[in-house]
Amino acid sequence: IIKLSPKPRKVLQLLRLKQLHNGVFLKVNKPILQMLKLVQPYVTYGYPSLKTVRELVYKRGHGKVTKQRIPLTDNQIIADKLGEKGLHGMEDLIHEIYTVGRSFKQAANFLWPFKLSAPRGGFKCKRHGYCEMKGGDWGNREEEINELIARMN
Repeated sequence: IIKLSPKPRKVLQLLRLKQLHNGVFLKVNKPILQMLKLVQPYVTYGYPSLKTVRELVYKRGHGKVTKQRIPLTDNQIIADKLGEKGLHGMEDLIHEIYTVGRSFKQAANFLWPFKLSAPRGGFKCKRHGYCEMKGGDWGNREEEINELIARMN
């Protein structure tokens, strides 16, 4: 994020992607798609499966409690912050994220950006897009994002 022009840098900050190998859940709508188009050479994205969402939240899930990163070890942490939205435990949070329910914005904002490790086996080719003929790593992966997250988790 250091040697970037101002516009993509600002978009990455708005998406809460401030470090290498960070991950967040986003609702797909027109403004988000425009933002992703702007930062496409710097990010990869897709549609995670329920299994992927569950593994991410259980293994690397941290909540935002009084502006601090707290590991989600207990359902009480979630119930205290999101109880009035009807989310009382880990499975409620996972269901809300996966189905993009009414409280998705609050649930996704409660989750701290996931700090993933570098993928096992490395990237194929960082300089080319996933949809290009040479087959790189950045851009829209759609369903294949699950395989990459499994290697990074």
